Amino acid sequence: MRESGKLTAAMEILDDFTSRRVPLKTAIADWGRQNRYAGSKDRAWISGLCLDVLRRRASLATQMGEDNPRALVLGALHFLWQTPIETLGEWAAEEPHGPGALTDEERTLLAKESTLDSDTSGDVPEWVLPLLTRAFGDKAAVEARAFGQRASVDLRLNALKATPEKALSALKSVKAKAAPILNNAAQIKAPDPAKKAPAVTVIPAFNKGWVEVQDLGSQIVTAAAGNIGGAQVMDYCAGGGGKTLALSALMNNTGQLYAYDRDARRLKPLYHRTKRAGVRNVQVCNPVDGGIPDEHQGKMDVVFVDAPCTGSGTWRRHPDTKWRLTEQQLERRQREQDTVLTEAAPFVRPGGHLVYVTCSVFMEENEDRLAAFLETHKDFHFAPVLQNMEKSGLLAEDGKAALLPCETPDGALRLSPARIGTDGFFVALLERDA
Repeated sequence: MRESGKLTAAMEILDDFTSRRVPLKTAIADWGRQNRYAGSKDRAWISGLCLDVLRRRASLATQMGEDNPRALVLGALHFLWQTPIETLGEWAAEEPHGPGALTDEERTLLAKESTLDSDTSGDVPEWVLPLLTRAFGDKAAVEARAFGQRASVDLRLNALKATPEKALSALKSVKAKAAPILNNAAQIKAPDPAKKAPAVTVIPAFNKGWVEVQDLGSQIVTAAAGNIGGAQVMDYCAGGGGKTLALSALMNNTGQLYAYDRDARRLKPLYHRTKRAGVRNVQVCNPVDGGIPDEHQGKMDVVFVDAPCTGSGTWRRHPDTKWRLTEQQLERRQREQDTVLTEAAPFVRPGGHLVYVTCSVFMEENEDRLAAFLETHKDFHFAPVLQNMEKSGLLAEDGKAALLPCETPDGALRLSPARIGTDGFFVALLERDA
């Protein structure tokens, strides 16, 4: 495809995204089915542009004076991708594929000095700003801007199949380097938005099960389970199993790990993933087969609750979700979080731990939910997360120091891209009275 056609395609996809309020990947897939001539490189260019538009939508709209797909795409190409105005003009005017020649007003707006870095909108919906301010105080604007950046590709080195050194050596072809904070993590620099992401899932190291694609923040919060070798552990909201596999590796395939999710469909990938990763201590408690046996109540050393949430912490990777999020959805997630906490708690043995995790930075989904839980579960109390993480053996030499700025007054952690370069996560550790 010529750039003129890709420019038009991005505008059409964003218009569809806005009008139908569907996930961006759905809008892109639907466009692709109707335009099969587009190659993989073309789709990567178009997708990267749409994602960058949604990462900086509000500030681009301020810069361009309009919040429509044409203005946003033109603004992103010039101010974010550094495309010269004359080049943009040639692409736009090219017939028959271009979206139409630049107007005099558009040229004037594009010629102005960029205000993107000084914009105070946070590039989030207006109703979300107070939530970020509550969570981050006077750092809210800095945190919001960090969520508008592209994210690295993060990998977990699977010790069940290879040593970290061996796995990292096998990742040279995708230019991965050791990641900070954990001693079994690697990172690939955020890819150029106009190009395809590194094909990690097709390299031999991935197919051998030596590595898993997993955000560094997701790996860090899993380490909050501590030293669980030989333990009885339950992953109560296992989903596709990313944290289940990390927990199994932390256990070194010892003890017993029960993986449950109320939605049986979400568990489907786990069966294949456990085999590829060399996992042998996982028992999938599929609700279709009756779920979790009652006799496990009060027997688990650790119950890991990766609760359903708004996903506000993943806005670097999925910026479309922040523009689709509503206050009603937030309220629904809070009810779900209350439910899973209440359901999971009885499985924790006296003296055992409940690990509460969300990929959200909102206090409404984190501290508030735990406060409500503790009001009705007096036999649980907060325990320091970092202290338990140290017992996992996964923290690198400077790992604890790097995480200290993320600690909350209750000893929980709130991770964020501005603080430590990860997605946004919250993790708290609750101990049940012995």
